Amino acid sequence: MTTTPSPVTIRATDGPGQPERTPQLESLYRQFESELLVPLWAEIGELMPAEPHSKALPHLWRWRNLMPMAEQAGSLVPVGRGGERRAIALANPGLGGRPFATPMLWAAIQYLKPHEDAPVHRHTQNAFRFVVEGEGVWTVVNGDPVAMRRGDFLPQAGWHWHGHHNRSDRPMAWIDGLDIPFQHYTDATFFEFGTDDVGTRETPERSRSERLWAHPGLRPLTHLTPTPATPLLAYRWEYTDRALSDQLALEAEGCTATVEPGHAAVRYTNPTTGGDVLPTLRTEFHRLAPDTATAAVREVGSSVFQVFDGTGEVTVGEARWTVERGDLFVVPSWTTLSLATDTGLDLFRFSDTPVFERLHLDRTYQEGPHA
Repeated sequence: MTTTPSPVTIRATDGPGQPERTPQLESLYRQFESELLVPLWAEIGELMPAEPHSKALPHLWRWRNLMPMAEQAGSLVPVGRGGERRAIALANPGLGGRPFATPMLWAAIQYLKPHEDAPVHRHTQNAFRFVVEGEGVWTVVNGDPVAMRRGDFLPQAGWHWHGHHNRSDRPMAWIDGLDIPFQHYTDATFFEFGTDDVGTRETPERSRSERLWAHPGLRPLTHLTPTPATPLLAYRWEYTDRALSDQLALEAEGCTATVEPGHAAVRYTNPTTGGDVLPTLRTEFHRLAPDTATAAVREVGSSVFQVFDGTGEVTVGEARWTVERGDLFVVPSWTTLSLATDTGLDLFRFSDTPVFERLHLDRTYQEGPHA
């Protein structure tokens, strides 16, 4: 009979609060190992640090490098059962090669060729699509075709059937965001194949969900029950752009409208609750006016940003980059973030903050002149 080696390894160390290293202590530690036990005094510094120290690292992915590789994948990799999506995930360099942007967030560039379909499936992971350039693809969610265009934010709650079809003569790419790492870690994932065909070739200007829900401040009396995720499947760029422009215009008129001088921001919300669009994901859009610098901020929870337009300087912890349209970058938990721009900067952001808020573990600290 073979004995499986214990995965537990305990080493006696010298240090404050540590017991004297003796043969008896070493023997006790070997007994702990054989019984799969770990003493707190040997692990407390890692398990209970004074503040969060994320394994994820600040990192930047250049859109100008991602797009040629996505295009090459389009010529080499089919879309169909097995692979399901031509999606290329961001792998944070601190997470051991896993396809995770942060410990809780998945981000990927997805690429669909002209007149190509991505088959229907559903999964418990909450998801969204954000379009930084292009148009011509309709995502079909539970039979409702939803147009995808530059600047549009398209959320999709878990366990909804969805597929995509490109009705144009040009390829299209966008970013996907999901809570895959969170659900994977918690062993909560379910997945199911649907039909190979998306089921409809309709290409309406407005989806059924928009016709019902995309009327500011107005709610249909037939749908008064709160839902855990938004029933609105498209948040159109023209409304986001107008809201941000109006905030900066009001600020110029002396009204309180921006989160800090020159920094307009909006949060995408669920019209049935006023809360986040998805239970585990927060999504926002930020606009910095020319010659604006933000305060340095640290938050519990991680974020992924994509530059929608403009250029600027981003500082995340000790990393500093000049960013431009399409670039994606990660802000790990409790890592300082500050932004600056001379010409103006538009940024889409998603984060795992709702999870920490529900657990009452959220915390924010702001430094600098705007604190």
